[in-house]
This record gives sequence, structure tokens and C-alpha cells, in this order.
Amino acid sequence: MLDKNGIAKRIAKEVKNGYYVNLGIGIPTLVANFVRDDIEVEFQSENGVLGMGPFPFEGEEDADIINAGKQTITTMPGASFFDSATSFSMIRGKHVHLTILGAMEVAENGDIANWKIPGKMVKGMGGAMDLVASADNIIVAMMHTNKRGESKLLKKCSLPLTGVGCVTKIVTNLAVLEIKDNKFYLLERAPGVSVEEIKAATEGTLIVEGGIPEMDI
Repeated sequence: MLDKNGIAKRIAKEVKNGYYVNLGIGIPTLVANFVRDDIEVEFQSENGVLGMGPFPFEGEEDADIINAGKQTITTMPGASFFDSATSFSMIRGKHVHLTILGAMEVAENGDIANWKIPGKMVKGMGGAMDLVASADNIIVAMMHTNKRGESKLLKKCSLPLTGVGCVTKIVTNLAVLEIKDNKFYLLERAPGVSVEEIKAATEGTLIVEGGIPEMDI
């Protein structure tokens, strides 16, 4: 089973040379820590940063350099800063190759709910609505079940939707899954996790074809 860093490390393998990548709040922000050194990647944050690096070491933080989640970050040589209008023009103009988001629920048809729990105070959907509407390649980083042990990979989302039919792949603490034909296809198992455990933790339709390898991370 993976922890949050393990999920981020596995997703980092999906990042290719030359990609522009948007990192959402939560687990996705950790992905920048695990990208290979031999490839060039530009991480974009919707608050107006292109060229984010790993998180700073303690004592080296700059409170003026933050990501969309208000966490302090580092920047790579050649990084740029710009206003929100420019940032969202980049997103809406489909200039981002990969979007990595957290989620509270994902449905087997690719719907995602990641912004609101009814009855709880939120500031708004924020940039997530632009990201899910504009991106062609969305990977979700999430825990497979909630704190009550209930599946977060569902036949149909119960929470308010952020986007419809937009998620392509999910990496959880238990597995890597691809969404196609309105089903979850199991691609890889987390180390020490059985197919049976993944089946038990998945409410939506799960397709298992052949032997499922363990993640190589």
C-alpha cells in the first residue's frame, strides 16, 4: 500500500520530457519532488507560476513564492510569474499537456467531484472547473477509500460534480486504474496489495484482464 508520497512518485512516471504540467492542491503538489532529473518539465500553477520546483527545505522558504494551495515553493532557472488572466489563458487554450488533481470521488464514466461537501463552507470551485473543462489528460491522485472505509471510486458520484467524463487515469494508495468505456480498468497493484483487496474497495465496475503487475516505483 502506498502513502501520499508513494502516490506522487508513481504519478511522476507519467510525466514526459517537454510536458507542461498543472499540479492541483494536495497530493499532486508532491509530484514535482519525484520527476526524473534527466527530463525537462515545466510545472504550472494557476495562481501565475510557470517553472515550479520541489518544495523548499526548512529555513529556505520565501513567503512570496507560493502555489495555488498557498504552500511555499521553489522555482527553477527560467521560471516566470504572470497574472491570473494569462495563467487561465494557458489552461483554457489547452497549452497544458497533463493535469494532476486530487478528488473526493471519481465515477466509472470519468466524472470527478473535488470541490465541495454539502453543508461545509467553501470559497468556491476555483480553477478546477477550468482545468477539467480544458484538459485532455487528467490524472487523479487520491486515496481509494474514505476515512469510513467506503469506496471513492463509484458508479456515480454523490457529491457535486466538478467535471463530467474528463478523468483518464487514477492513482490511489492501492492501484493504478484507467477509465475507458465507462469502466475502471485495473493496470497495476500497489506493493503488497492483492487484486481481491482492490475489488473490495471499488464500488464502480472494475475490469481485471490477465495478471496485474505490482507498481514499479
